[in-house]
Amino acid sequence: MTTILFVEDEAPIRDLVRFALSRAGMTMLEAGDNAEAERLLASRRPDLILLDWMLPGGSGIELLRRLRRNPELRDLPVIMLTALAEEEQKVRGLEAGADDYLTKPFSPAELVARIRAVLRRATGADEQGRLRFDSLELDPATRRAWCRGHPLQLGPTEYRLLHFLIAHPGRVYTRAQLLDYAWPPDEAREERTVDVAIRRLRKALEPHGAQGLIQTLRGAGYRLDHA
Repeated sequence: MTTILFVEDEAPIRDLVRFALSRAGMTMLEAGDNAEAERLLASRRPDLILLDWMLPGGSGIELLRRLRRNPELRDLPVIMLTALAEEEQKVRGLEAGADDYLTKPFSPAELVARIRAVLRRATGADEQGRLRFDSLELDPATRRAWCRGHPLQLGPTEYRLLHFLIAHPGRVYTRAQLLDYAWPPDEAREERTVDVAIRRLRKALEPHGAQGLIQTLRGAGYRLDHA
């Protein structure tokens, strides 16, 4: 399930957005200020951040600049939300690294559409939301995956792992990061669990000669890259 972190200090707006995201099949994490948002980000990586400009104790633009300087989080897509409609404010947000900009008040339907569009761009998905890398293809809508056109038989854990890796190709992730990013928070979290899932994923790819796409970097972690 797509996870959105919404950083907004007004509870009624958070409630409205939570309902809209739930109807769209997404789940929402929430924070009322920058400090709370950074505490959440230290333990869990969302797929996208909705970031209000005006926040108590520090503006959203300050948090955005810190995110873009953080090697672990700089690639997170961010949509800025604000009541400021002036062109200068929009330019400042985009120059600071925002992927999109939405002015309050906004309709829930437009918000969801903007989120989906930004996620497609960030992950390289096509208009149908399908992800592709090398000989791999994955459809989040149906939770199906293929290799060289052949269906892959994947368990839920292997599917989530492949989904994350194919959305972030070429980057190295430690076992701890993969647990945070690709495992539900309520599941048992042991680093050896990642190794087991990697072995199963490679075994599923082996009949199609694609097991080499899942690469081990000794002492660092795993990545999805061209063999």
